[in-house]
Amino acid sequence: MERTVSLDELLTRIRACRLCDEHLPLGPRPVLVVRPTARILIVGQAPGTRVHETGIPWNDRSGDRLREWMGVDRETFYDAARVAIVPMGFCYPGVLPNGGDAPPRPECAATWHDPVLEHLANVELIVLAGMYAQARYLGKARKRTLTETVAAWREYGPRFMPLPHPSWRSMNIERKNPWLREELIPELRSRVAALLGSDGG
Repeated sequence: MERTVSLDELLTRIRACRLCDEHLPLGPRPVLVVRPTARILIVGQAPGTRVHETGIPWNDRSGDRLREWMGVDRETFYDAARVAIVPMGFCYPGVLPNGGDAPPRPECAATWHDPVLEHLANVELIVLAGMYAQARYLGKARKRTLTETVAAWREYGPRFMPLPHPSWRSMNIERKNPWLREELIPELRSRVAALLGSDGG
């Protein structure tokens, strides 16, 4: 993707993307939020059914949990001028045969993330929610497990902050690892508040 493409043109291309059409049970509906002024970027996994239906990223219980971790309200979280939201997969990928969430389609980040990030020059903090985001952005610097990667969060700062995906499954990680609530989340809230120029809500 040539750099001369404007952000508006890039987003138009993304919203018209049909690369994964045959693999998407509900069809394509790319969901992302990008403005060049954003100072925080959230990279998650892929939309669930509610996000697909509404077109609003993190518009579910996982989003409620992420906002609580960040110490922000919905209005602040959805302030596109300050917070960009670019998941690993822009469209709902469906479920696995065992009932778990299907992984984000790999074509999405490979095709679109680098061009999108070229328009996010003001981003100072990238929140990596879940193993798919961490795999792409931390690469070989990741640890053996997600929990070990999150526990080593200081190694990836100040640009990156790895988190568990804030689904109900993360409650077990939080319960077994008190440092998540006692150390990581306060640091995340502090960084977010500083970058947003307020208490976050």
